[in-house]
Amino acid sequence: MAKQKTVVPFKGTAEQEAQLREVIASHRDMQGSLMPVLQKAQDIYGYLPVEVQSIIAEGLGLSLEQVYQVVTFYSQFALNPTGKYRIAVCLGTACYVKGAQNVLDELEKQLGIKAGGTTPDGLFTLEATRCLGCCGLAPVMTVNEEVYGRLVPEDVKGILAKYN
Repeated sequence: MAKQKTVVPFKGTAEQEAQLREVIASHRDMQGSLMPVLQKAQDIYGYLPVEVQSIIAEGLGLSLEQVYQVVTFYSQFALNPTGKYRIAVCLGTACYVKGAQNVLDELEKQLGIKAGGTTPDGLFTLEATRCLGCCGLAPVMTVNEEVYGRLVPEDVKGILAKYN
């Protein structure tokens, strides 16, 4: 049986929509405006749900499909809300051979979510990534911009405690 993903209701505010429409208006006549508008929209909302994509498509005179194709092509864009703290565990070769999977398994256990998920309280999003560029510190994970290296599963609980 396929795992069903929880749909998070969209909770955009009138202020956010006004901000977005202002961004769209300032970029409307510029060539290549979609990327900067999407980036600003994600700054405003934290992610790009279909409701936001629809406003952008309408405002820039594009189809929703065109906007969705760009959003799903680039990894910088999120379709679902992310937690306050984004945890990325490197599963690149150097990290993997030094035990990164065990660190990821412990994070999943401690947080009660799988990689790609967000805790119900919205505090943590857990991601499995490829090379973070810190091979000499393998295995590595980041919490937002903070880098943690030479990890073992026993380190996880103490690191998470800093963010609770």
